[in-house]
Amino acid sequence: MCVVELQKLRHDRTELYTRAVQPALWLLVFGETFTRINVIPTGGIPYRDYLAPGIIAQSTMFIAIFYGIHIIWERDSGVLTKLLVTPTPRAALVAGKAFAAGVKAMVQAVVVVVIAALLGVHLSWHPLRLLGVMVAVLLGSAFFACLSVTIAGVVRTRDRLMGFGQAITMPLFFASNALYPTTSMPDWLRVVSAVNPLSYEVDALRGLLLGVPAHLPLDFAVLAVAAAAGITAAAALLGRLAR
Repeated sequence: MCVVELQKLRHDRTELYTRAVQPALWLLVFGETFTRINVIPTGGIPYRDYLAPGIIAQSTMFIAIFYGIHIIWERDSGVLTKLLVTPTPRAALVAGKAFAAGVKAMVQAVVVVVIAALLGVHLSWHPLRLLGVMVAVLLGSAFFACLSVTIAGVVRTRDRLMGFGQAITMPLFFASNALYPTTSMPDWLRVVSAVNPLSYEVDALRGLLLGVPAHLPLDFAVLAVAAAAGITAAAALLGRLAR
């Protein structure tokens, strides 16, 4: 399933190019503007640099959160039914789909990192740190892809899934530490951020790419548990989606 995603990107790179526009605009317009006005505390680093890991997490989340549409399309075309009658466990099917979304998100992350470097963002290029970035992106995208499949199992139509996806993406993004530190949030938003897996993905990416203090063991543990929980929930609803 992961190979299929890579083959799709190799044969048609249009999606890759179009998805690069939004993160470039965030970094160029939003990042440059708030770097100049200097109103968000970032611990002494330029706001554009602070923003870059958050935009990487955002762009990969936006890819994964609509991955349930692929599952609905496979249901409508009969592919999902054929997969379910194989001996493969449903959890394995969902995991394959989730990590296929993760592979797609990793390619997007590479594009955003290149854009950030071209815009002058100071990033760490240590191979082990970059490997950690890919793992964080893979686990985060796997969770959001499973969340999308879970929602698809409940709503069962593409239109409803699009509506739910659009309704939760921006709240997830703004209720994280992608744009501003949690210390600047009101107390109720800190609680939401503490249970938002995107916050842990951003924290890991910021620590790995910028070298700032981060809680890497906790970040990766939360992302791994979230991905496992997402696979379990999506697998439980996969049969309902196929009916």
